[in-house]
Amino acid sequence: MGCFVISISAQQPGLTDTTVLTPQKDVIDLLKKLFKADQNKIDSSRMKKKFQFSLIPVAGSAAGGGRAVATAFNAAFYTGNESTTSLSTITFSPWFTFDGKFVLPFRTLVWLPNDVLLLKGDTRFMIYPQYTWGIGGNTNSDNKVLLEYNYFRFYQSLLKRVGKSIYVGAGYDLDYHFNANVERDSLALAAIPLFDYGKEYRKTSTSSGPVINFLIDSRRNSLNPPGGAYFAVDYRFNLEFLGSSFNWQSILVDARKYFFFDKHRQNLLAFWSYYWGVTDGKASYLDLPSIGWDYYNRSGRGFEQNRYRSKRLFYFESEYRRDISRNGFWGFVLFSNIHSVSEYKDNHFVYWHPAAGAGLRIKFNKISRTNIGFDFAMSKDFTGIYLSLGEAF
Repeated sequence: MGCFVISISAQQPGLTDTTVLTPQKDVIDLLKKLFKADQNKIDSSRMKKKFQFSLIPVAGSAAGGGRAVATAFNAAFYTGNESTTSLSTITFSPWFTFDGKFVLPFRTLVWLPNDVLLLKGDTRFMIYPQYTWGIGGNTNSDNKVLLEYNYFRFYQSLLKRVGKSIYVGAGYDLDYHFNANVERDSLALAAIPLFDYGKEYRKTSTSSGPVINFLIDSRRNSLNPPGGAYFAVDYRFNLEFLGSSFNWQSILVDARKYFFFDKHRQNLLAFWSYYWGVTDGKASYLDLPSIGWDYYNRSGRGFEQNRYRSKRLFYFESEYRRDISRNGFWGFVLFSNIHSVSEYKDNHFVYWHPAAGAGLRIKFNKISRTNIGFDFAMSKDFTGIYLSLGEAF
């Protein structure tokens, strides 16, 4: 089985080491050369601009068939002194199909002056097609049904710095699924393990409540980190009196580490792992932990989104990133990942699912280190081609 996957991400770029900018080249430099522009003058102007923009249009296919068109737009800016304040971003990455399906995600990551406060948000509206295989790690790849539903997400948190690169905070998270319907194929439905959820996945569901945030982030640039580490814990309470379909709680623990071997060229080994689990109560079906549904929808290259779903999910990925050309315009990545979801009745991790792939990188913006990524990944039952703006993690 194969597919072309639209995978767009744009996260917070940090300060760039200007000592290595001179030999670096990007797509904008290529365009300047084609139009015979004054490179020194434009480079100086680009460095002084308060806003850095990245834009890429892509095309692919959506679940259930149909062509899709997407555009990733990212605006980066400073709210304070550049030497003490990280670069904030506003990201808008809409995609749509010609038969009426679309996704409108709007993400913000705003660092206030001197990084004293961090405001992060994720707001989405989706008319979305998605296959489901049921619950557990041993579902049959041939037994799936197409879910179509509307989805509204509203995540907002405010974090305060309490130490060097350490932040604590809180916020509010809302997931609202409505107008859900499913293919009328009784044979396929009978073969899908839904356990005690019955027909719930075809109904409106809401998860609403406060979230507590803890963050350690020593990366200078999260769009394409040259080094550092990241550790985040989000604990979420979904409460019926705030509109949730059920009272339930969940935790997401996300850890990343980057080891660099060259200060002047991309030569880096990166690791990413996260644990996402329901800790108490019963989650709505579409809010159960599922591969590809991390915050930026970047995990599980080599798997269809939502391929495995259950009450707990563990994920690990490693990636090697290296420049091909000395000027940083061309690069490549090699990556592998493995994940498991718990078995619904006993919560044990039994089945593990590996994938691997490789990709090409083109430097889009050397100031924010933004790359255009072309990745190919495969697992036992799936192959995918991924177009992205920014690294997976």
